Amino acid sequence: MKIAQLILPLALLFLISACSGDYRPKSIGEVDEVIVVMDSTQWNSETAMAIEETFGKMITTLPSREPSYRLTFRDFRNNEQLDRIRQHKNIIFAAPIDEETNVSRFIRSILSEEVENRVRNGDSFAFPLEDRWVRDQWSLILSSTDDAELARKIRNSEESLVNNLKELEFERRLEHIFRRGEQVAESDSLWENRGWSVRIQHDYVQTVDTTDVVVFRRYLPENNRWMWAWTQDNVESFDFVDQEWINATRDSLMETYIRGEREESYVTTEYRRDIETREVQRDDRIQGYETLGTWRMTGDFMGGPFVNFTYYDPETERLFMIEYGQFAPNVTKRRFVRQFQSMGRTFQADSTWTQTDREQLTESMQD
Repeated sequence: MKIAQLILPLALLFLISACSGDYRPKSIGEVDEVIVVMDSTQWNSETAMAIEETFGKMITTLPSREPSYRLTFRDFRNNEQLDRIRQHKNIIFAAPIDEETNVSRFIRSILSEEVENRVRNGDSFAFPLEDRWVRDQWSLILSSTDDAELARKIRNSEESLVNNLKELEFERRLEHIFRRGEQVAESDSLWENRGWSVRIQHDYVQTVDTTDVVVFRRYLPENNRWMWAWTQDNVESFDFVDQEWINATRDSLMETYIRGEREESYVTTEYRRDIETREVQRDDRIQGYETLGTWRMTGDFMGGPFVNFTYYDPETERLFMIEYGQFAPNVTKRRFVRQFQSMGRTFQADSTWTQTDREQLTESMQD
């Protein structure tokens, strides 16, 4: 059965009337923390292990392994404890549908009789909710006929379940990144002069400006970050692009534009660690890949994470590469990588870009 059929849309669960404003309190907790609500006797169950293996899965593309989400297991014995749990930002309620535990009874109170029967028949098991009890809240109901079956379904649906929360995290990260402002003029300039743009944080400074490459740096003593972008016109197909080509192209560009303090040093890919390349799902014509991994500095003991986006616009036959990197040896990296993933997803390309625009850009660089 298709995953989409197992994960029941919220619309079938609740009919929430529209109102002019939501005046409820905002959720508490960090965006990377998930409260997992299960009966305490089930914290070592197959379902608990499946949740740890999916939502708590270790990220291996960072310099040091960090979990996708930090999981905290909770139980409740009364309404007061339940009310406190329901204030959190990210919550998972998980239990077999017909067990006589507080969590199972709570799940049955949330679901309609029709939906309960769908769970018992194996037609649905996962029900994502948005802003159910407080503002800016993600919650997920997980239920099936028994522990083993629920664990199996969670593992089989890992990508869709985790991506549902991850996409919301990207939105939350953008709000946090740009809360102190952004460089709208820089983004507008990229669009007007180069035919593409991304949202740029308030304190990035442009350091390289050529026909094909731009580099922005954000210098902080303990957290140095950068973004560079490269474009190529007259690319008739995207079929040749794969992880090997992406990394080879990245390495060539960084050897020229992302150099160290020593004359012979430059940033390159750390191939001794995991590298992952996945397709980026977008709602427009743009095709793309996202590559995650770590970099190292040749001739020096430096390294850190990177997030690379390789995009292609079939309408204008233009290829784009945008990469974010960081050197911050004394901080955890997961939240910054998530920030990079969020910013890279703001990429837009001008469908009206022409060869004349390209020639004008080249001429302006030569003046």
